[in-house]
Amino acid sequence: MIILTKLNKEPVTINDRQIEFIEKIPESKVTMMNGRYYIVRESPQEIIEKVINFNREIISGLKVEV
Repeated sequence: MIILTKLNKEPVTINDRQIEFIEKIPESKVTMMNGRYYIVRESPQEIIEKVINFNREIISGLKVEV
């Protein structure tokens, strides 16, 4: 899950695995697989970086020392 910022500056937490696509309109419109969307302050690149960092944290937590 990643935390983004709505236009009214309220945080919204979304499931990064449910993002279908992101449009720049000039804000970012994050459309989910269920058709719902969120208009957020972060740029598409910032959103992608948040997803990458979140997944990096998940993967690093799965490493098992032998």
